[in-house]
Amino acid sequence: MTNIITYDNQFNANEWFVIVALFLGLFVTFKLPSRFSRKLSALYFLCGISFGAFFDLTLGTIPRSFYDIGDSSTYQFVDFLSLLMYGPFSYLFFYLYDFLKLNLKLSPLYILSWTLLSLGTEWLGVQLGVFHYHYGYGLQISFVIYLIVHSLWVLFFYLMKLADTTG
Repeated sequence: MTNIITYDNQFNANEWFVIVALFLGLFVTFKLPSRFSRKLSALYFLCGISFGAFFDLTLGTIPRSFYDIGDSSTYQFVDFLSLLMYGPFSYLFFYLYDFLKLNLKLSPLYILSWTLLSLGTEWLGVQLGVFHYHYGYGLQISFVIYLIVHSLWVLFFYLMKLADTTG
């Protein structure tokens, strides 16, 4: 049986981080001029939520939880909101990639830039008590995960572009 860990019982910085990140991301996402069809926009938005849920629910759950999110090792409402905050993040990733009209030669630099931005955001989340690491998990592992995820997103972008041109 896994012991429940409580980190704090207050509504404080970690909840505010998630709420502000989510609403700021949504605000920016909906204020940007449209670049994609509604279906593709939804797909790009869901990429972040899906990948975030996959990693948060596989690496952050029993039998071995490599990290906890929020005030407790149990799942809470703010943890659900934290999954949603990945949606605007992924949409902006695809939006800027398309807006900048990057070619494949510049993709590694773009991927690295977003990986560093992701690490910086996660680091801030750690400082504010959003993430609590266990069993040696840390930013070095997240770095590799972000590189892989962002690389897959660039591949997905080109697959969607190819699907759009071939009908």
